[in-house]
Amino acid sequence: MTTTETAPRLYDLSTASTLRGYGSVAAAIGLRSIRTVTEELPPADARPGTAPILRAAAIAVIANPWAGTAVTHDLEPETQRIAPALAKLLTDRLNDALGGPDAVQAFGKAAVVGLDGEIEHAGALIHTPYFGNLMREALGGTSILCFSDARSAAGASHRIPLWHKTAPATRDFYQSLEVHLADAPHPGEIAIIAAASTGPRPHARIGDRTTDRVITSDILKELPL
Repeated sequence: MTTTETAPRLYDLSTASTLRGYGSVAAAIGLRSIRTVTEELPPADARPGTAPILRAAAIAVIANPWAGTAVTHDLEPETQRIAPALAKLLTDRLNDALGGPDAVQAFGKAAVVGLDGEIEHAGALIHTPYFGNLMREALGGTSILCFSDARSAAGASHRIPLWHKTAPATRDFYQSLEVHLADAPHPGEIAIIAAASTGPRPHARIGDRTTDRVITSDILKELPL
């Protein structure tokens, strides 16, 4: 008896929103849950009418597609299949929460693999163009995405670093957003996180490369301690 593989169903997610009606995509990538957390920071400018800074993280929890595989297993096929869908699901929610790509000024990403997986499983879903290029495009950025990745039990908090989406050396936008994963990842899961902000760090005042004076190891010769 011979068996034939069923061809994967093709989805066009290029223009459609995934905020609703994404059940078939969720099933295809093993999505257990997806949520968005937001926080509002008072602006440094206290004048009436000044908008607050908004920060958000969109979090997807999926079954680890490589659970039980050897460390020599090729991660590419599943990365190519799953990572673009995750990028679309998460950036749609960030844009919805923050007011669209024109409002986003800083971004970052993270992945947390459960204890039955390896750290490379987390990295496979966020460290390739299948995720990063799509996240940059969706949020209107050009910078390399700063990141964190981890292997963790459920119930931990994780800090996602962010920087400016087009000018990563702009220190005012160096910031981080803490996310508590109360029920994820289970041992055979991966949590994938995309984060963004509409503004800089509150009360940023440590200067920038454009204002720094030249510093070398010569400064160690006469430290005023």
